[in-house]
Amino acid sequence: MKVIGLDHVQLAMPAGGEDRARAFYRGVLGLAEVPKPASLSANGGCWFAGGGVHLHLGREDGFRPAAKAHPALLVDNLDDARAAFARAGVQFRDGKPLDGYRRGDVADPFGNRIEIMQRV
Repeated sequence: MKVIGLDHVQLAMPAGGEDRARAFYRGVLGLAEVPKPASLSANGGCWFAGGGVHLHLGREDGFRPAAKAHPALLVDNLDDARAAFARAGVQFRDGKPLDGYRRGDVADPFGNRIEIMQRV
């Protein structure tokens, strides 16, 4: 076996969170919503893509947000991202130093950690 890439990242959300997911992932992050296959659409949730990233939000009974596990999204300008989060009322927390990156964290509407990174 040879791993050739990453297809998508799935995050959990509580039942009925689709509109809040759309407001954040589409409205704040600027990802496009992509249709779920008919065989999976009855499960709820929603899928997003953009910039080579595919994020799937799936409904989970007994949902608990991911505080440690996270996707790390690469942006072209961290200052612009920080300003966009501020305009949307999303708190941005500076990350610890990491060679070659500027970074920080936000939480999606469900409390899932999302790391935002810029290569420097």
